[in-house]
Amino acid sequence: SIPEYTAEEEREDNRLWRTVVIGEQEQRIDMKVIEPYKKVISHGGYYGDGLNAIIVFAACFLPDSSRTDYNYVMENLFLYVISTLELMVAEDYMIVYLNGATPRRKMPGLGWMKKCYQMIDRRLRKNLKSFIIVHPSWFIRTILAVTRPFISSKFSSKIQYVNTLAELREMIPMEYVDIPDSI
Repeated sequence: SIPEYTAEEEREDNRLWRTVVIGEQEQRIDMKVIEPYKKVISHGGYYGDGLNAIIVFAACFLPDSSRTDYNYVMENLFLYVISTLELMVAEDYMIVYLNGATPRRKMPGLGWMKKCYQMIDRRLRKNLKSFIIVHPSWFIRTILAVTRPFISSKFSSKIQYVNTLAELREMIPMEYVDIPDSI
């Protein structure tokens, strides 16, 4: 027989789910499954005048693709990233993608990245001023080169490669950018 689900257990379980609206659709995020990966996105302060946010995406915190529930985790993590982005961004923003110390098995697939971009609200796509890839691997450069014909020229022009953290420091204020120790 199925064990009874108490009211307390149900309340506790509800706290493990977050409901968000993305693209006018209500989505539920399994917060328990993404808990170890929430550090993948963080707020890195502001640049320029106004509330121009620096959003840091640390790929080294992504789940390993060998997980049996990898697609489920990535789907929930994607919803978390998009909903967090919507909360963090008031005006223009840039994304700093930290690729260093990220093994290939933790790299998000092309389909996942495409889905991310497509589900991002038009306001967020329009307000993205720069997409900085720090320590770009040969794999990332190749994927972007191959997909360039399918990516809008507006988005392509926002991509910048940065080979060192010193080079990044010359481009943006770093006092609130959290660089993982592994990088």
